[in-house]
Amino acid sequence: MFFGDGCGLPHGKMRWNLAGATSKSGWARNRREDSSNAARRKKRKSVYRMSAAGYTNSISDQADCARHMRAPYTTTTVYFRVDPHRPEPRPIELAGEAIRDGRLVAFPTETVYGLGADALDESAVEKIFRAKGRPATDPLIVHIADLSQLPDVAVSVSETAYRLFRRFAPGALTLVLNKREAVPEKLTSGMDTVAVRIPDHAVALALIKAAGRPIAAPSANRFSRPSPTTAQHVADDLKGRVDIILDGGGTAIGLESTILSLVGEAPQVLRPGGVSLEELRAILPDLRYQARYLTDDVAAPSPGSMLKHYAPRAAVILFRSDDDVAVWAAMRAFANDHDRVGVIALERDLRRFADLDVKIESLGVDLDAAATRLYSALRSLDSRGVEWILARAPDTAGVGLAIGDRLLRAAEGDVIDVAPQR
Repeated sequence: MFFGDGCGLPHGKMRWNLAGATSKSGWARNRREDSSNAARRKKRKSVYRMSAAGYTNSISDQADCARHMRAPYTTTTVYFRVDPHRPEPRPIELAGEAIRDGRLVAFPTETVYGLGADALDESAVEKIFRAKGRPATDPLIVHIADLSQLPDVAVSVSETAYRLFRRFAPGALTLVLNKREAVPEKLTSGMDTVAVRIPDHAVALALIKAAGRPIAAPSANRFSRPSPTTAQHVADDLKGRVDIILDGGGTAIGLESTILSLVGEAPQVLRPGGVSLEELRAILPDLRYQARYLTDDVAAPSPGSMLKHYAPRAAVILFRSDDDVAVWAAMRAFANDHDRVGVIALERDLRRFADLDVKIESLGVDLDAAATRLYSALRSLDSRGVEWILARAPDTAGVGLAIGDRLLRAAEGDVIDVAPQR
């Protein structure tokens, strides 16, 4: 298990400190590692492993080799467009039958699109890992239609869990509970806990009911790529690897669910998401949160714990500062020093880059809009051929904590802390 430092940055990763620089000669760099990591910033596609000295480059990670050598699940993909509010019965019936037959169905939720299979069928669950290229150390979330299905997958469920479900379900909250023996070990990465949620989307609920059983579903994308918020994103990543795609339009929240563990000494958020820490602490005052940054040879306590996650092909650089003037100057300086640069920012900040030769993607007018558009923006810049994507770390209140978490993992910990201008 690998924890970050007090700033949320993994120990041993490189950090830069920019003193409001505006040109190449003005960069002030405070490196926490030697020049071996400088080369990584140019093309950082190798796998990182933790050692006693921190992170070191390695492309021979055994778990990674096993993940990529495993034969992918392949099939013919069938596509159905469905009404997101009142889905037509026939496509749902066919998708439910596919789930019962051990096949894969991609479907919309209020968070992101999920890649679903029968949660109690180990061979069907295995197909999810093969289709995504997902390491066996990364567990899945089980989706149920209502609380009557909870005993099918979890045991010794506390009154606190039921209280949280009654408050937030259906919705973007996943609870980690003690698992029932019938749940395959493959689904939980060998752990004795299981993550469960009730999605808030008519298509997802109809599919679970039509299947007549709980559905295991991570995001419907290739492993470590930005999560899909449209059916087209699913097709881009998984066409030929999923049996049915149910197209219910764009997702409402755009970020994954919050994952909350109730099996330890105190309740602990394992992944920030669609339900904020502030909302949860109104019910659980002793709630804890500590970001984790794991490699894929370590069993993760929940999805979304890997350091590299949600990552586009381009290198993401995250800029962090409380000084507006300094951080925008630093981003402009980086853009001037590099070719094929993309920028994602809120609508009000796009003007700061209008005079530069950069590709720009708007995240909307506020952080709620940014959550919805984040993954689409990353995918769009990839399609536009950029090599670098620059983003500013948001405030950590509300949904900003989840957005910042996704950006840091997309950047694989590459954060530039910008010093205030004097």
